[in-house]
Amino acid sequence: MKNTLAFIFAVTIALAVGIYVGSKVHSSGFSDIFSNSNKKKDKLNKLIDFIDQEYIDAINTDSIVDVTVNNILEKLDPHSVYITKEEMTRVTENMQGDFVGVGINFYNYKDTITVIRAIENGPSYKEGILAGDRILMAGKDTLYGKNITNKFVLNRLKGAEGTTVALEVYRRSENKKIRVLVQRGVVPIKSVPAYYMMRPDLGYIKITRFAASTYTEFKQALTKLQKRGAKKLILDLRDNPGGYLNVAEQIADEFLGDGKLILFTKNKSGKIEKTMASAKGSFENKPIYVLINERSASASEVIAGALQDNDIGTIVGRRSFGKGLVQREMDLGDGSAVRLTVARYYTPTGRSIQKDYTKGTVDYYKRFTERYHSGELVSVDSIKVADSLKFVTPKGKIVYGGGGVIPDIFVPIGTNEEETIRSMQRSGYLSYFIFEHLDEDRNAYNQYTRNEFIEDFKVDDILFQNFIDYAIKNRLRMDFYAHEKIIKAHLKAALSEQLFGANMYAQLKGLVDPMLTKVRALNDFEISNSSN
Repeated sequence: MKNTLAFIFAVTIALAVGIYVGSKVHSSGFSDIFSNSNKKKDKLNKLIDFIDQEYIDAINTDSIVDVTVNNILEKLDPHSVYITKEEMTRVTENMQGDFVGVGINFYNYKDTITVIRAIENGPSYKEGILAGDRILMAGKDTLYGKNITNKFVLNRLKGAEGTTVALEVYRRSENKKIRVLVQRGVVPIKSVPAYYMMRPDLGYIKITRFAASTYTEFKQALTKLQKRGAKKLILDLRDNPGGYLNVAEQIADEFLGDGKLILFTKNKSGKIEKTMASAKGSFENKPIYVLINERSASASEVIAGALQDNDIGTIVGRRSFGKGLVQREMDLGDGSAVRLTVARYYTPTGRSIQKDYTKGTVDYYKRFTERYHSGELVSVDSIKVADSLKFVTPKGKIVYGGGGVIPDIFVPIGTNEEETIRSMQRSGYLSYFIFEHLDEDRNAYNQYTRNEFIEDFKVDDILFQNFIDYAIKNRLRMDFYAHEKIIKAHLKAALSEQLFGANMYAQLKGLVDPMLTKVRALNDFEISNSSN
């Protein structure tokens, strides 16, 4: 239980900073606000100047400003946040969906930068960098040693597009050093990491966030699945903390008919803006299953709420996070920014799914962890709803506002040990074990093609026992043998990810995924009913 609770608590921290619906606005657009004389603003400015000029000790007034800004925002709502200059590069890359670099995933393994996988078709991939390669030098900079940080490494590997960096690489599998000249290029940060055909007519798409590139990625995946025969779709929005509102609207438009309401927003002055679906959707009014859980937030909830309120598809899983506020990113002029809540959004029936935050941020996120203790994650009957927040869809289905989207089909969380196994997968614990296993002898897997690995490879008892020894050494205690089947399935999925990529990982993990098992059963039931 402690492992599960620790994981859930860690997730609340990620949600606190990762949820963002809105658009970017530069400070110049608000010059009239900042240029006007304001006694409150003058008071803060004078205080900072007094400290800077007169205080007896040397003080970093920049840090005082940062603390002041954070304290102000904490008094507003849990999703109005300050982003420092140092954080902005990472945040911007994540939301625009790409960066300029050499294109590798790596571990700082035993004080040496070791390649997990070169990103397919990226700069390093094209130059023949392989999984397991140790990168010793980038130009004249040493990339190994106890004091080397990931930030230091990234600063050496990233750079302007088209520039080159000479990498000195030790290839352990051949016991030799090689020198590779890599031209830096644009490397995508995929927000649609996996899509595949689960059945001849049933496709699957996973979306991890709603970045600037997400709609294009989604549309490409959907088109490919439709060409392969997809007439039904699973849209997996679990653990998706949100992103750009307009991207969620574009994706919802693919499923809703012309003129259907997707959502509406209301700002401080009461102005209402509606977003309607167009006729361009390529998957309108077709069977769709949307997967959500307690970590699906914001833009994820926009899609789930829009489809549910329009009586389109089936929402499967557990009650979503409950974030119905709209932020706008505002440039503060020094490289930092603030994401300020500027409106609330409402689903087509008029419900707000925003949780109460009037008791402060600590209470707000404590309510999230309380879902575990209340039994809500185990039984749909434990979800507390208020009759005053009851709404009715056009076809008469009852839905509720306040605190998230309640699914049409509930799938409970697993046992403590089952969730511990899944959290090991999500946190990278299993991946690190697999990385070390592969590093011993990668050539042992060269015989497998993708299809052969899926069909023929079995995790043997030796690898299973090695994982148990690894887990015990790292102080993990559970009944491993009682969960042998699911652990072996996750080990195989983790292997496939490092050998063949995220698509195969999702496909293999899906075989033991309770929500996907439920969807397969629902699909079988619907097929059976339609044939009778």
